[in-house]
Amino acid sequence: MQKILYSLFLFSAFTVFGQSKKFFEKGEVRLQHPVEKINLRFENNLPFVKVSINGKFYNFLFDTGAPTVISHTIYNELNLKKKYKKSIKDSDEKVQQQIFTELPEMKVDELVFKNVGAIVLDLNSAELGCLKVDGIIGANQMAKLFWKVDYSQNSLEASKDLILFDIRDYEIVVPFESQPQKTPVVQNSVLNKDIKLTFDTGFSGRLEVSGDNIDPKTLQHIVKTFGTRTTGAFGTATPAPGYIFRVDAMKMGNTIFKDERMATGKTDLIGNEFFKDFAFILDWSNNKIYMKRIGASPSTLESFGFSYRFVNGNAMVTFIFEEENFPLKIGDAIISINGVKLENLDKDAVCHYFINRVEKDQNTLNLKIKRGGEIFEIKLDKKVFLT
Repeated sequence: MQKILYSLFLFSAFTVFGQSKKFFEKGEVRLQHPVEKINLRFENNLPFVKVSINGKFYNFLFDTGAPTVISHTIYNELNLKKKYKKSIKDSDEKVQQQIFTELPEMKVDELVFKNVGAIVLDLNSAELGCLKVDGIIGANQMAKLFWKVDYSQNSLEASKDLILFDIRDYEIVVPFESQPQKTPVVQNSVLNKDIKLTFDTGFSGRLEVSGDNIDPKTLQHIVKTFGTRTTGAFGTATPAPGYIFRVDAMKMGNTIFKDERMATGKTDLIGNEFFKDFAFILDWSNNKIYMKRIGASPSTLESFGFSYRFVNGNAMVTFIFEEENFPLKIGDAIISINGVKLENLDKDAVCHYFINRVEKDQNTLNLKIKRGGEIFEIKLDKKVFLT
């Protein structure tokens, strides 16, 4: 049974306005060996790699849904030059102007990337700061190589020659369209609709489709929700009604996937909760993704029916299942969970409890909450949904 993620990240799914493809084709890469084995750390349902720039090490997200990104700190440390500014829209449709620059050199183990186009972003805000992300290895950078990924083994390999990755065991073949920033978009058929999903390793969730693509009347296994569980590049997503549901069949590439769990959201994405059941190879030369099943996550959902995030050092309820008589409401301040104090925390404590959730591996929660000046005590038992 799958526990609902308490914070789903959408660091990616960027849209860049008015930008030619040339910027995202910049750069070159040099390998020391025919196949390079890369350090990979899969944590909090996100893949990270260690990157060296000018002899200093940084923590980068390996993110197919985004272009290459560096922090303002790196931009200033290297005294890089601004090429221009362009507007960017994040996964929650928030738009900001950002600096576009060129990174002279970046080393990823023994891979050496030179003159790669990069966007400069603030990566210290909210939950991003807790994960200590210094940058993103984006799709424009990845597209210069073939990549073999297996989260279960913390395994990441790169090569210039697809033949060095034996794809005969990878029976699932998914064609994709490549966006100007090289992000792969795959065709998906579900509930008699064709939906284009961003293949997004910067998304910690499973399958998310925009509400416009789903008619709830056609769904049999469904949970109504309200609020937000997502954080985009420019902040937390706007609260909205939605659904978590299960479908009998979903066609992607040459394969039909059975009993898949999905949720509605602002964008159409496929992410790491799905990918971690597979080893997969990314091939931008032929615009294909090859996949081999290594696990099978169940389609049922185990949850307490809510999630929260930290706002100014306080845990606030930001997402709930709309069950009859559900005791929590959006905006409730959580004073404590199972006796652990979650109010008036400093930054270090916020990050500790953001990453090490108090409710993890618990079956019963005793909450003390504050609502409208009153304090309530609430007991919640974990339940199984989408049975």
